[in-house]
Amino acid sequence: MTKDTSNQMWGGRFAAGPDAIMEAINASIGFDQRMAAQDIAGSRAHAAMLAKAGILTDSDAEAIREGLLTVLSEIDSGTFRFSTALEDIHMNVEARLKELIGAPAGRLHTGRSRNDQVATDFKLWVRDQIDAAMSGLEALIRALLVQAEAGADWVMPGFTHLQTAQPVTWGHHMMAYVEMFGRDKSRFEDARRRMNECPLGAAALAGTSFPIDRHMTAEALGFDGPAANSLDAVSDRDFALEFLAAASICAMHLSRFAEELVIWSSAQFRFVTLSDRFSTGSSIMPQKKNPDAAELIRAKIGRIFGANVALMTVMKGLPLAYSKDMQEDKEQVFDAADNLMLALAAMEGMVGDMSANRDSLEAAAGSGFSTATDLADWLVRALNMPFREAHHVTGTLVAMAEARGCDLPDLTLDDMQGVHGAITKEVFGVLGVHNSVASRLSYGGTAPERVREQVTRWQEKLA
Repeated sequence: MTKDTSNQMWGGRFAAGPDAIMEAINASIGFDQRMAAQDIAGSRAHAAMLAKAGILTDSDAEAIREGLLTVLSEIDSGTFRFSTALEDIHMNVEARLKELIGAPAGRLHTGRSRNDQVATDFKLWVRDQIDAAMSGLEALIRALLVQAEAGADWVMPGFTHLQTAQPVTWGHHMMAYVEMFGRDKSRFEDARRRMNECPLGAAALAGTSFPIDRHMTAEALGFDGPAANSLDAVSDRDFALEFLAAASICAMHLSRFAEELVIWSSAQFRFVTLSDRFSTGSSIMPQKKNPDAAELIRAKIGRIFGANVALMTVMKGLPLAYSKDMQEDKEQVFDAADNLMLALAAMEGMVGDMSANRDSLEAAAGSGFSTATDLADWLVRALNMPFREAHHVTGTLVAMAEARGCDLPDLTLDDMQGVHGAITKEVFGVLGVHNSVASRLSYGGTAPERVREQVTRWQEKLA
């Protein structure tokens, strides 16, 4: 496309063509072509509304409709030629439409501006990404539920400070991530509800004098209604920022889980075995099986966090309404969306394929004095001992076991009575890890029956 044609798109205000450097910095077609489907959907809705309002003739509206479908077909098939001289997806589509249908193409832009057009396209694109993210999260949650149900009574160590704390179950640990990713899904749902107002028809910033029907275009594009203030409609990028904020929290959760998978799959832990599909080897160490997918998920958070900060920085100093700075809103969102969806898919695959090593989990569950809290609780219940005293007695017994290189159940009754004479043999009934987890019957606790209840609750919720 020649520079003269580009000038015609701008109108008569500019006599000379843009300098090559200005063209390069001004053009966004290299990335905003990803919004082609949304741009054409918006234009089709706008043309139908213009015809119904009597602003376009039915014949012009039909020519525009057919022409836009042809343009979309060319883009989908890869035969469409994008031009940087035409700057963006909107002008590329309009120029091709004019080549196809002639004069009626010039009437399509009646009653709108590129300002409300790009806001609409971008909002439609982000809305589609939110839907994709929610689907990805649901698939991951379902994979976690399978793991939780299978391992509802498999004991493993629970940690604080990455030190053994109390025994929990594998199912309980998996359900913790179900809750986390469930909150992520609800954040995307909430953001989607709030963003679902249509900017189209706000025009450049002040609305339009043409008798357009913004409710009609909003309904046609699946919005709840039109945005109520034309200045805000073209200025707003909160929807993109909320998407990035929700994506950042979700990525953080994925990164935490990835970190655990890296640790658990190590030779020192052997809690899980990751499938070959999500592992790699070493170029010189034949014994290695590296959890590369988990490590890469862990790294993705940097890009997603970075996108969030970048767009916040772009928007923080902009007066109303539109400024060209806002052209820099899309690349960060596109990159964050791509990396979030890749991380979600990889994590779902890893969770679906991984095997928990039940024997290793149980062996680790009983180490590190993990039932010390159960002992302290027993002293309170059975001997009516104040908890602080029970804590001190238990700590003394832990120190004794540690000095002898054994665990609490390995101490004799005489050993225990030497610390506190009222202790009876019944204490050994609470020192086993299975007894420990079975006793945690409070709502949300790790007892297998509570885990199974939560699995059922989530299965019903998703159904």
